[in-house]
Amino acid sequence: MKRTIKSIFLLGSLAVSTLVVNSCQDALDMVQPEIIQEEDIFVSVNNMNTYFNGSVMNLLEPNYEIYVTAVLTDEVKPGIGSGGQEFGLHRYILDPSTTLVESIWYSHYRVINRVNRLIKGAESVTPTTAAETTQYNTILAQARAIRAYCLLQLQTFFSEDMKNDNGLGVLIFDFVPADPLAINLPRATNAQTFDFINADLDFARTRLNYTTSTSPLYTVDRGFVNALSARMNLYRGKYDLAKQYAQDVIANSGLSLTVANPIANAASGALTEPVNNPAVSQTTVWNNAFYGGANGLGASFNPYRNLWNDTSRGEIIFSLGRPVGSGGLNIGARFNTNTSTATGSPMWNWGRNLFNIFYNTDGDIRRFAYLDPSSKIDPNYLTSSNPRSTDVLVVDKYPGKTSAAVRNDLKIFRLSEMYFILAEAAVEENQLGTAAGYIQQVRVARNYKGTATTPTYTNTQIAYQDILKERRVELALEGHRYIDLKRLANKAGVTMDRNQTDDDIAVTNLPNDSYKYTLPIPLAEINANPGIRGQQNTGY
Repeated sequence: MKRTIKSIFLLGSLAVSTLVVNSCQDALDMVQPEIIQEEDIFVSVNNMNTYFNGSVMNLLEPNYEIYVTAVLTDEVKPGIGSGGQEFGLHRYILDPSTTLVESIWYSHYRVINRVNRLIKGAESVTPTTAAETTQYNTILAQARAIRAYCLLQLQTFFSEDMKNDNGLGVLIFDFVPADPLAINLPRATNAQTFDFINADLDFARTRLNYTTSTSPLYTVDRGFVNALSARMNLYRGKYDLAKQYAQDVIANSGLSLTVANPIANAASGALTEPVNNPAVSQTTVWNNAFYGGANGLGASFNPYRNLWNDTSRGEIIFSLGRPVGSGGLNIGARFNTNTSTATGSPMWNWGRNLFNIFYNTDGDIRRFAYLDPSSKIDPNYLTSSNPRSTDVLVVDKYPGKTSAAVRNDLKIFRLSEMYFILAEAAVEENQLGTAAGYIQQVRVARNYKGTATTPTYTNTQIAYQDILKERRVELALEGHRYIDLKRLANKAGVTMDRNQTDDDIAVTNLPNDSYKYTLPIPLAEINANPGIRGQQNTGY
C-alpha cells in the first residue's frame, strides 16, 4: 500500500486484532467484526490515556527528518561502515519518489489522524470525578499540542516560504472521514495552516501547566507548547511573539542551561592538556568515567554528557522517550550500525568542518561529548588518499543507554534553542549587544574552562553568521540545520559548508535559494489525492 492520506484514513481507524494489511483491497475485504471500532475503545478516560500513549505518542517519529537534515546538509560525511546508503541524498538526488521524504510526510499525518480519532472518540466519554475531568482535559490538550507539532514539522520541510501567508502550506484536517477513499484534500495556505496550529496551541496552553525541573521530561506540558510557539513564530518571522514565548519558557520552566563542568573528578583523574592533540587521547580511567564505563553507555560525572546518555534531564524541555524494548526507531543507528565506536560500523561520521569548530574551540565540552574516544583524527586529512578510512570522526551524540547501544531519547526542545531564538529576535530589533549576550550565555555553559570569547557584532550580517554557527554546533543532528540554512544563510552571507573530504567524489555545496531546501510532496500523495494535483513544490 502506498503511504498517502487515504491509506492513513483507511488503515488508521484503530488497532486490528489479528489481521496484517498488505494492500488497500485487503483493507476493503476485512471481516468487519475483527476490527476494533472507536466506540469499543473510547469508553473511559483511562482508555483515552492508553490510546494517547500507545497510538499517538508511540507513533511520533521525528527520526526521519533528523536523518534527512544530517545527510542532505553539512553535518555528516560517509563512514567506513557505509555501503552507500543515502549517498544519493547526500549528493542532492532528491525527488518526489524519495522514500525518506515519503516517510516524513506519512509519519506525521499518521499521528495527526490518530489525534483526530482521539478527539472524536472523547465525545463519547463522560468523566465521573473531578480528577477524571482534569485528566480528560489534559489528554485532549496534549493531543492537540502534538498535532500542532506534527503540522509545524510538515510546514518546516514542505512549505516553500513560511513567511508568506499566501503561499502553499500543507494539508490540514480535523475530522474522521466517513469514506476514506473519497478524500480530496488540497493544500491549505500558510496562513490557514498556522491559524490551525495556533488554535491547537491556544487550546493546550489554557489547560496545561509547566512541570517542575524534577518532573518527567517526557510530559507534554506548557513548556512544550510555548517552546513550539517560539519556534513556529521564529520561522514565520514574527519575532515579537517568538521572543515572548522563548522568554516565558526560560522564566517559568524551572530549567537552566546545562553546564560543562566538572571536567574531572576524583575517580577520573585530571584531564590531559593540550586539548588539540591529534586524538582525544585521554587516559582510560578518564574516558571510562566521562563516557560512562568501557561501553560508553552509563552515567558520566559531567552534566552535559549526561544529556546525551539519557541519565539526566538537564536543560531538556521535552524529550520523546525511547525506553529499551519499546517502539520507535533507534536514532543512533542512523550514524553507527552497532555501537558508537570506530569498530561499531560507523555509517556516517561528523562532517569535517563542523568537527573542526567544536574540536578546535579551546575548552568546548562538545569535543568530548560529541566524539567517541576511539575516533581516528587525521591531522593530514586534506592530503589523505582515503580520508574516509584515515579520518574516522565517530558520532557519539547518540551513544545509547544502559543495555541498548545507539538507542536514545529524541530531544525535541532544549533551553539553548530558546536562547538562540531570543538572539535572533534581538538582531531583528537591532539590539546587537543583547543578541551577543544570549549567544555568550550558551557558550559559557558549554566551556569547561569558562573562557568563551564574548562575541561582538558590528552589523546584522555578522550577528547572523555567529548565531547560525552556534546553532550549527549546539543543535547538530537534532534536525535544525536544513531549515536554518534555508532561513539564515543569505542573511548571514554564508552557504552550506561541506569540507572537500566529506564525500568520495568531488564535493559541492547546495546553493542558497536552491529549490531543494524544500522537500517535494511525495509522488504517492500526488497520484492518490486529486485535491493536491497541480500543487507540487517548485522544481519537482
